[in-house]
Amino acid sequence: MAAELPTSINIKEPRWDQSTFVGRAKHFFTVTDPRNILLTNEQLANSHKVITDYRKGIVSPGLTEDELWRAKYVFDSAFHPDTGEKMILIGRMSAQVPMNMTITGCMMTFYKTTPAVLLWQWINQSFNAIVNYTNRSGDAPLTVSQLGTAYVSATTGAVATALGLNALTKHISPLIGRFVPFAAVAAANCINIPLMRQRELKHGIPITDENDNRLGESTNAAKQAISQVVVSRILMASPGMAIPPFLMNHLEKKAFLRKFPWMSAPIQVGLVGFCLVFATPLCCALFPQKSSISVSRLEPELQEKIRANNPGVERVYFNKGL
Repeated sequence: MAAELPTSINIKEPRWDQSTFVGRAKHFFTVTDPRNILLTNEQLANSHKVITDYRKGIVSPGLTEDELWRAKYVFDSAFHPDTGEKMILIGRMSAQVPMNMTITGCMMTFYKTTPAVLLWQWINQSFNAIVNYTNRSGDAPLTVSQLGTAYVSATTGAVATALGLNALTKHISPLIGRFVPFAAVAAANCINIPLMRQRELKHGIPITDENDNRLGESTNAAKQAISQVVVSRILMASPGMAIPPFLMNHLEKKAFLRKFPWMSAPIQVGLVGFCLVFATPLCCALFPQKSSISVSRLEPELQEKIRANNPGVERVYFNKGL
């Protein structure tokens, strides 16, 4: 008989070394795997049971280490790390590639008319609002008012940016006009993410020592977390919104697309999807998910509290969100 799996495997942390970019990239290629959205409720429930049992020291009979790690990644793909609640399907990181390739491809195909800009920027910001709420850091709830403010502000910012730039690019190269959706998305990310996570900026996010003992909530840690997420999101969108415009500008001059203009949207979606398959996990991996900040950079009163109660702690850790 095979030996029973030991209960000493640290499944609180990812399988790969998160202090290196390569380790984080392997982790996020697994987390953002689009196949995870096809998992049934039964499979999710089974992974939830395996992981919660293992954390209690109970090992499912016949469980192997590879099966344990697979269960952990299925669990992580569907359940929020701080609240433990099952995440909205389209808000999960595994839905990023199929959802973004469709929305981004259409934004970049239908960008010339005002109604099209309004429709696709609204759809994109609706999706972003769901993603930002689903992947927020911490366990504090957002009010309906806060959600509504963030959603309306980001949508308004994206549409205003897109329409304003469209007006400016009417008399210059059509190629430049193809980059308008990217500028709108970048502007919206700078608005949407901080607003959707405004409660963290006001009240802070949970910070812990290296052993996961909670030490308090920090707004300075929240600022660092949100700025890292904004940078990651903009860079995540960059390849899919910067490379296809050049290719499409070239392809639309060819006889094939002149004969079959309806193929423009599917080709654009496919190109964006190919870029996102790699850009999504690689840009998520730019910063450690369990980020850290020096105690000396925290709020003065929090520094005093930590130095009084935990004198040996020099760095604190927090979940930056996605």
